[in-house]
Amino acid sequence: MDYQVHYINPDIKLSNYTGKLFKTEAAFNDHLLVWLISGETKIIQADESFVFGAGSTFLIPRNQLATIINVPKDGLPHKAVAMHLSTKRLREFYDRENAKLKTATPKIFSFHNHPLLESCFASLVPYFEMQENFPENIASLKINEAISILRTIDKNIDSVLANFEEPDKIDLITFMEKNFMFNMPLEKFGYLTGRSLTTFKRDFHKIFNSTPQRWLTRKRLELAHYQLTEKNKKPVEIYYETGFENLSHFSFAFKKQFGYSPTQLQRIKTNS
Repeated sequence: MDYQVHYINPDIKLSNYTGKLFKTEAAFNDHLLVWLISGETKIIQADESFVFGAGSTFLIPRNQLATIINVPKDGLPHKAVAMHLSTKRLREFYDRENAKLKTATPKIFSFHNHPLLESCFASLVPYFEMQENFPENIASLKINEAISILRTIDKNIDSVLANFEEPDKIDLITFMEKNFMFNMPLEKFGYLTGRSLTTFKRDFHKIFNSTPQRWLTRKRLELAHYQLTEKNKKPVEIYYETGFENLSHFSFAFKKQFGYSPTQLQRIKTNS
C-alpha cells in the first residue's frame, strides 16, 4: 500500500506515504500538531499557503479550511507523527491552569526545528514498534508535555488552544466567496458558518438563488479557467487546488461548462 497509518493511541499516529501525491481537504475537529520526519507538506488556505519540509513541526488549528498535499521527497517517503489535541484533553489540561486568554484569529503555527518539540515527538517513535496497546496514562503525559512545550514556545498559543467556542453564525457571502475552493461536505460548511445543514441550504438559496452544489461547481470552474488562462498553469497543477477530486472529473465538468476541455484551452492559448 502507498499509504499506511499506525496508531499507538486514538490521538497519536505515524503516517507513511510512498506514492506520488496524497491530497486531503481539511477542517479538523481537533487541533493537529505534526512533526514531519521526511517528505514535504503543502497547506493551501484561502489567503495564504505554507510549505513544510523535513524537520518541521506545525500546528493546524481546528475548523481551519485548508487543502493539504503530502508528497515524498529526496527519495524518502512522506513520514510524519501527528498528535490530535482534542477539546476534551485541552479542557482537562486548562482546568488545572490559570491561563489569561486574549482574542486571536486562529492560524497555522510553525515551529521549525525546535529541539523541545522534536525531542517530544522523537520519544514517541519507538512506541510505534510495540505490538501491545500504548498505555493511556503515558499517552496523556506525552500530549500534556507537547501542550506545555507549545505554551513555553509561544505565549499567545493559549488564545487558540483554550478557546472552546463553537462557530457563530457569520456572513454567508463573505465566507463562501473566500472558501468555495475547499471540497468540504455541505454539513461542514454549515457548521463553520454557524448553521444547521437545513438552515445553511435555505440561507444559501435565498442569497445566491442557487443550490450550493451548482454554485460551488461554477465558482471552482471559473477559478480553474482563470488559473489556466492568466497564470499559465497546467490542468494537473490546478484541479486539486480548485476543489476537484481527480483530473478526469475536473476535465469532464470543465468541458460541460465551457464547451472545450482544459487541454483544448491550452492549445488554443498556445497557438494564439
